Amino acid sequence: MPRLDDFAILFDASYCIGCRACQVGCKQWNDLPATETQNRGSYDSSYLSAHTWLKMSYHEGLDKDGEVYWDFTRTSCMHCSEAACVEACPTGAMNYRPGGVVTVDQDWCIGCRNCVQACPYDAVHFDEQKGVVQKCTFCHDRIANGLAPACVKACPTGALRFGTYGAMRRAAWERVEALKAEGYTEANVYGLKEMGGTHVIYVLLRHPSTYGLPIEPMTQRHKVAVDWLSAGIAAAALGTLGWVIARREEVSGGES
Repeated sequence: MPRLDDFAILFDASYCIGCRACQVGCKQWNDLPATETQNRGSYDSSYLSAHTWLKMSYHEGLDKDGEVYWDFTRTSCMHCSEAACVEACPTGAMNYRPGGVVTVDQDWCIGCRNCVQACPYDAVHFDEQKGVVQKCTFCHDRIANGLAPACVKACPTGALRFGTYGAMRRAAWERVEALKAEGYTEANVYGLKEMGGTHVIYVLLRHPSTYGLPIEPMTQRHKVAVDWLSAGIAAAALGTLGWVIARREEVSGGES
């Protein structure tokens, strides 16, 4: 589970208007190139990729009264406490930073793509040009200097907040209680149990499956994938299992 003083982002779907300012902020701060989109008959016209680390997903449906609703969801790396990508990485390139942030050390990434297959949120992607994987960094360079992540800074409605895990978890529960009092009986908090607890917490108006979120993301399929990928594929690519183990212990020993 995350520590109470870890970093956390709170996404509140009840405040989100789908403006995508967070996407723009992420692209600008991380100097990510624009990507071509396609008209697929909806507003949801882009995908997470090595060049798109955050996107808003759009969900349309009918409520119990037959009225059409639009719901929006932040889609990006969840910075899991028990991250499948970290477990699957043979070199320690994918690792935990202080505060619970999961990042990729591209100097150590060998492009094996084990993490891409292991991630239940489809948040890690291979960059064909660079030969390494890339994903959301939680704007570690910003938070290390006392600033909020770029997506949070760009949000105009307060749908995104940043703070300690303890404060964001408390705010999430308080918001859910308020929403239920307003008649949103399905309001819930997502991310407190998934993958050992995630450092991105959601306040949702409806069941997580409505937003396309996995209910039990660490499914047996992913467990098998992590075990299989960690067992030796990339070790063979590196030539020696001993070097891999030594590197993983080196990274583990540097955690604070």
